[in-house]
Amino acid sequence: MIKITRNKVALGVLVVLLGLTSCQDYLDVEPKDQLNSDQVYRDVFDADAAVVGIYGKFMGLAKKYVILNELRADLMSPTDNADMYLQQINEHAVTKDNPYANPKDFYEIINNCNDVLKNFKIMAEENKMDQGEFNERYSDIGTLRSWLYLQLGIHYGEVPYITEPIANIDDVQNENLYPRLSLTALINELVDFTESLPYTSPYSANSTLVIDVDGYNTAKFFINKECLLGDLNLWANNYTQAAAHYKTVMETASSSGSDSERYDVYRVKWAEIASNNDLAVGYIRYREQDAQALVNNNTQGWRSMFAREKDALWNTEWIWSLPFDSNFAPQNPFVELFSNQGGDYLVKPSQEAMDLWDNQVQRNGFPYDARGPKFSYNIISGQPVIMKYLFKYLDSDTQLPIDVFQTGGDWFLYRAATLHLRYAEAANRDNQHKIADALLNFGIQNAYTVGGVTDVTDIEQTHQPFPYDFDARQGDFPFFRGNWYRNTGLRGRAYVERAEIVGDSLTSIENNLVKESALELAYEGNRWGDLLRVALRRNDPAFLADKVYNKLDKDGNPNAGEVRSKLMSTSNWYLPFVWNKEE
Repeated sequence: MIKITRNKVALGVLVVLLGLTSCQDYLDVEPKDQLNSDQVYRDVFDADAAVVGIYGKFMGLAKKYVILNELRADLMSPTDNADMYLQQINEHAVTKDNPYANPKDFYEIINNCNDVLKNFKIMAEENKMDQGEFNERYSDIGTLRSWLYLQLGIHYGEVPYITEPIANIDDVQNENLYPRLSLTALINELVDFTESLPYTSPYSANSTLVIDVDGYNTAKFFINKECLLGDLNLWANNYTQAAAHYKTVMETASSSGSDSERYDVYRVKWAEIASNNDLAVGYIRYREQDAQALVNNNTQGWRSMFAREKDALWNTEWIWSLPFDSNFAPQNPFVELFSNQGGDYLVKPSQEAMDLWDNQVQRNGFPYDARGPKFSYNIISGQPVIMKYLFKYLDSDTQLPIDVFQTGGDWFLYRAATLHLRYAEAANRDNQHKIADALLNFGIQNAYTVGGVTDVTDIEQTHQPFPYDFDARQGDFPFFRGNWYRNTGLRGRAYVERAEIVGDSLTSIENNLVKESALELAYEGNRWGDLLRVALRRNDPAFLADKVYNKLDKDGNPNAGEVRSKLMSTSNWYLPFVWNKEE
């Protein structure tokens, strides 16, 4: 165990990797049975230790987060190795003793958050932190708590909303003490609280929490507050507000930095055809008709966003990501979960997901979306294996572990593609159909170009007020380079044909966005929430029930029809709110 000394805050970030379970473990103090608040909340370095401690414990949720959000939906299926509890999750027949459905670990972290928030206020009142230090740290932990509650609401439907620390965590189950809020009421509470936080930007560059240590920069370890505010408002059907929060993140680098930062950060930029130094699906130049020329490695192209070092290009896509290190606890849970080489191979891509990728057409005519069988999953030893989390573990040539003891990896939480899909969903519902369709397909410039016009002074831009203002001008006579001129759209970056609008624009584009989220974000922990949010908005249980049914039916599950009938009642969308105290 590494302890934090009060004059070596750099060691504090290692606690994120160590995954220790109590803020009390982080302080270099004499051992006692119990620590008083004056021994753990003395100054900003102790505050940093508390923040890092919360995130250390938070990392223990990674496996549950992916299982609940993917296996309950339509893109992931259990393998023959899966136990009965994973089968229950898959078939929406969860028993009260199912460990994946136990909400207790969420509330343990929430209770830690409540304790930290309470003590941060005391520290600020006693001048143990200045106002700026307080604002950053209080807002970070407050936002993380809201994220945890949103996940609880999504999966349990009705949950107690507790904002003060409690002595006995098992009391959470007592409805007389802590009445439960519906998902709608909970989201409204979360919007109000999170909007009231004093600081919404990432930690400042000179913060003692933003450093480089052991090859990691900590800036992307922490939740992005504007992204969560966008998500909360999207769930609350506050579409303009959601778009405004998302657009703030999309414009992160607009006014500063190098040209590559200004034009590329969170923009979903075009492919670099000559060098393939990009995050796009692409082929070696002049060999676009050769399937073997697909750029498929850990340092170039679409796949590389999940495998490359955390360099400048990685930073153009990733907004929130936490690393697992082989040398520290908690262990990376995804090798065990996904790999059939050195892992337990418990879940796999569903046939429905594989069919969805196979039903796309690339712009060179190839009849599949490379994001599927080439990048999101591979066939290894005759079995379909989810790959996004395994590129650092399996050798790309042999598909065998590089080193069975080196199980480092990442928990992928939020990236530019997620941001664009959510923004487009909000914009579409806010009657900005053309903008939503442009970001989904081939980009702003493509959608707003006028054929035959070379003077781009008044074209290639939306001419809309914030949050719908995009300038993608690229012209030479006169010279223009708008901040969005490199934006190529999600399907443009994926090198697939456009998703057409059929019938009503609003519904068709929303359907296209839901499908694109599957193609682009599969297994990153978004799917159940996406299906649930749209089904609730439309008041259409069949929207969700049919997708789960199609998965089960294609997998040959004899309970497919029964599960569909069950999911036609919204009360059956949620997990039982019961925990096993012994877990």
